Amino acid sequence: CRLLGTRPDEELDWKTYALSFLVFNLLGLLVVYGLQRLQGILPLNPESRGAVAPDLAFNTAASFATNTNWQSYAGEVTLGYFVQMLGLTVQNFVSAASGMAVLAAFARGLARRGATGLGNFWVDLVRGTLYILLPLSFVLAVLLVSQGVVQTFSHHQTAAMVQPTHDAQGGLVARQVIAVGPAASQIAIKQLGTNGGGFFGVNSAHPFENPTPLSNFMEMLAILLIPAALTYTFGRMVHDRRQGWALLVV
Repeated sequence: CRLLGTRPDEELDWKTYALSFLVFNLLGLLVVYGLQRLQGILPLNPESRGAVAPDLAFNTAASFATNTNWQSYAGEVTLGYFVQMLGLTVQNFVSAASGMAVLAAFARGLARRGATGLGNFWVDLVRGTLYILLPLSFVLAVLLVSQGVVQTFSHHQTAAMVQPTHDAQGGLVARQVIAVGPAASQIAIKQLGTNGGGFFGVNSAHPFENPTPLSNFMEMLAILLIPAALTYTFGRMVHDRRQGWALLVV
């Protein structure tokens, strides 16, 4: 707020609201990029992952800032726990909350006749994060852990293979590295925020992200939960719930 010269209780016009949105998400992009580039010296990196290459770091930061979360990396072999949590998980929250804030501003713009303000981006961002995304993510994360989704700071585990194989050079491969980490907390907001970036490279096709039929149902429900509810929210905000129901049907 201070950076843009606004107050938390101030109604913003559309230009200031849009500028607040853009500046906030640009800062998020820079933070996620910096965390990836500094990964080699950051804590909570039990597998000693090095710095992410500049092009991949920018691609990841940009996609998470825009809530598209397109992945060209495998999280279990590229990122440490600190970057996964402070960078990607946090960005999953704020990028989703930013999208919800823009919807709120859009609905106010349609509903209001003479007012010049569209609300306050910072208030909308905080409310979406604290009142909606955080409580739902906490509940979903606990439920996912109950189904076997991993949530740990331990090193990756090593297990003997039942049927040893050979690598491309003909060497015998008799042991397998099993990736673990604080996955459940990231998967919860990944699903609820309709974000694409998961803890593991194959996302919810990985058994440690989605181990049971019940976890699969909960994750599918979580993807639809907030978008479906926001159609009703839109109807409430424009004072015509029928419009919200129409959007839901469509």
